[in-house]
Amino acid sequence: MKKTCLCLALMLSPQAFAGDLVQWWDFSATALYGEDYDLAPSDKQATITLETAGGWKYGDWFAFQDFIYFKGNDTGMESTTYGEISPRFSASKILGEKIAFGPVTDLSLALTYEEGEGPVHSLLYGLGVDVAVPYFTYLNFNTYRRNGMSTGNNSDGWQFTPIFRIDIPVGSANIVLDGFIDWVFATDDNGYEQNFHFNPQLKYDLGKSLFGDHQANKLLVGIEYDLWTNKYGVKGVDQDTYSVIAQYHF
Repeated sequence: MKKTCLCLALMLSPQAFAGDLVQWWDFSATALYGEDYDLAPSDKQATITLETAGGWKYGDWFAFQDFIYFKGNDTGMESTTYGEISPRFSASKILGEKIAFGPVTDLSLALTYEEGEGPVHSLLYGLGVDVAVPYFTYLNFNTYRRNGMSTGNNSDGWQFTPIFRIDIPVGSANIVLDGFIDWVFATDDNGYEQNFHFNPQLKYDLGKSLFGDHQANKLLVGIEYDLWTNKYGVKGVDQDTYSVIAQYHF
């Protein structure tokens, strides 16, 4: 509950800041529906995801909160929540001098806090690297040390997380391919398997297509693919599914 409130507060808080502290920000709501989810009360689930991203005086941030509803389960559990807050502190912004070499455009102290129901509280800390690559709107690589912060959380180890976006012009609109990879490797506990989570979204800018340039990047529709080997660190549980999505940016 504390994390849910914190995420919601962060998503709305940029409106309260003025001047140089917040340089840009985005807030969106996404509705998803999919089937064939593993290690859940039901293999069918609907999710409402609230997301925010932005740049501020000393770095950038990304945060999301999932509200997950299970369909057709017989366990008595109808819903759950999960969220993350990921602020980064930019060396270029803090030092007031551009840190760049080769394709690298910045270095950051990268932090993430994960929270869900059950033993899902984790703190991640490490190095963020931004790179400029042709055809990518952005491409970031974050390497973290994972520390479980709740009893029963044995996910300690290392994690590598690329984050990306590609914009593809199509006619009068745009196709967006964005997402992340979470690769948890070199785990400390033999009972928690290394795992690989690939979660891209392919979306069409329906708002721009229907209503013109002033509605670009507002209403997007498409699919989310979800590949998660050894899901939650459980050996042999490999999730391979997709959801249909509708996303609106406020």
